[in-house]
Amino acid sequence: MGQPDVGTPGPIARARRWLRMIAAPESALGKRVALLALLLLTGLCLVLDITLSAATFPALTLVVPIVFGGLLLEPRPLVVEFAAVLGVLIAENLGVGHSQVHLGAYVVVVIVAGIAFQQSLDRQRLGLSLGRGEQMLFELRDRLRSQGELPPMPATWHAEVEQHSAGGASFGGDFLVATLADGGRSMELVLVDVSGKGVDAGTRALMLSGALGGLLGAVPPPRFLPSANEYLLRQGWGEGFATALHLTVELTTGRYRLSTAGHPPAVHYVGGTGKWQVVEPQGTVLGLLPDAEFGFVEGELRPYDALLLYTDGLVEVPGRDLAVGIDKLLGAAERLIPRGFDGGAQRLMQEAAPNASDDRAIVLLWRT
Repeated sequence: MGQPDVGTPGPIARARRWLRMIAAPESALGKRVALLALLLLTGLCLVLDITLSAATFPALTLVVPIVFGGLLLEPRPLVVEFAAVLGVLIAENLGVGHSQVHLGAYVVVVIVAGIAFQQSLDRQRLGLSLGRGEQMLFELRDRLRSQGELPPMPATWHAEVEQHSAGGASFGGDFLVATLADGGRSMELVLVDVSGKGVDAGTRALMLSGALGGLLGAVPPPRFLPSANEYLLRQGWGEGFATALHLTVELTTGRYRLSTAGHPPAVHYVGGTGKWQVVEPQGTVLGLLPDAEFGFVEGELRPYDALLLYTDGLVEVPGRDLAVGIDKLLGAAERLIPRGFDGGAQRLMQEAAPNASDDRAIVLLWRT
């Protein structure tokens, strides 16, 4: 029996290929196809405008090709598209169509064309089409999320991470990067809060997470925050400072080293006493001073101990002392003790800051 011919695409595959070229016209052929498709759409609008009544097909519907042109075309082809639409409107006033076009229609078309032209210029500076630009953003967001997933640990170790961005954005300025080090015998993580919130801070967080991910496990723990500080200073961001908590835990002994860069204090639950203790090393925020110093503390997570790391969006409220927010968080953490720590990160987020206007992140690590 002969093999089927798989080299020739079917009609559905060919249609998807052409639609892909129109939606993301990266190549020269794709750009010509997108321009041709929009010019045909403008021609169809002209035919409908001439043959139908104003109630069925109003003249302002002609802004639809301009809107699509702003999403798909470069500035020069977009000018051609705008000229075609403007020609249709002028033809209406010359009596080709079914009615005269009011001055308001011209004003609306010019405004929409200006917005579309600005979108096209922004996309041209990026060098990507609308579809490709969004795809890159999705990939960067997914990479940021994957870096925030804690690596697999021994059966007696447990961890939960909970993150929420301001305004419901898919990513923000709070992020976590974690990895196993020393042949899997220790875990190293950094919890970072970039200045700003929501999408504005998210772009800087995407860049910084990649750099810190490269440093994590590659430099000795005492050099991590100084190296991160040097990196931020080299960027020269106007508002590019960040706070961070850097944690290294030996998974065999439970010994940990916690250093800070202007971040809210961590909290250690001591199972032997049943109390939460604030762990507050002193340190300067990242990206401000070339000779910044970063304090650290050392401790041990014994069985039934826990460590809680968080960002300031969980405890900070404008006009309220930060200590009040930390006390509220500790009160919620106290209520975890009778029920256990499973699901604790989510419960702490809901109780401490369910509707905060800032980015929030929690890391809850414990032993059994």
